[in-house]
Amino acid sequence: MPKKTRKSSRGLPYRRNSKSNPCPMHRPFTPPPDHACIKVVASFEELVSTPFSNGVNALCWPRTLAGDFQEIVDRLGVIEEITSLDEDDLRALTLSPAGQIARATLIEDLRRLRDHELQPELNCIPAYPRDDASGPVPTDVYSFHADSANVMADTFLCSYTVSSSEGLRPEDAVRCGDVPETRAKLLALYGGADDDGFKVFLNENFYDLHYVAKSGAQPYGFGLGNMWRITTDWPGRVVPPCVHRAPATLPGQPPRLLLIS
Repeated sequence: MPKKTRKSSRGLPYRRNSKSNPCPMHRPFTPPPDHACIKVVASFEELVSTPFSNGVNALCWPRTLAGDFQEIVDRLGVIEEITSLDEDDLRALTLSPAGQIARATLIEDLRRLRDHELQPELNCIPAYPRDDASGPVPTDVYSFHADSANVMADTFLCSYTVSSSEGLRPEDAVRCGDVPETRAKLLALYGGADDDGFKVFLNENFYDLHYVAKSGAQPYGFGLGNMWRITTDWPGRVVPPCVHRAPATLPGQPPRLLLIS
């Protein structure tokens, strides 16, 4: 049976510690002309080897994928929680020729990431847990956020069905704790001075990873089938972390198929 897994108990952003016919929705990605933070690459090898520099904090390998990825989700039956799929789970599914093409792509994507010493997860996601706290900053992945690490690490993402993640240019994102009104509320919640202890409080509660979009900012979509490598917030980074969010989950929507590492 597929294994149930959660990104965290509340669907928080990552904090890493050291150690057939093409689907018409899978369109090649072309970044807007004013999005210098995105670089398009031509292969997986270029995706994993290109350094982040000169303000580029997101790499995209555009792909037009063949096969029926929705059939993979449909064959799983009713999915009520985030469910992780491995190669054995995928091979156990009885699929049409189009579904078999999609399955082969999923297995290949998992393998190519593992071959680069990464730990990919293929997740079927009906919805992420929502932050039900009444605090001033939502800390689930539906909020704009950056992933973080204490060593050099990047996040790889690929959405295959339903809808994809959205990103913000660095100049369009403001850390929630830097918004004066929100910072005042966070300080009140902390109950102390704006000091090093407050920074620890923000870090321990993931508040330092969440952002709001500036007025008039337009998020960009990652698109279906495209594989992305995006920057995290780690001590040695030379470019800003990639601020992104999960797509909204709509009533009656089928689960989303997502590869993440």
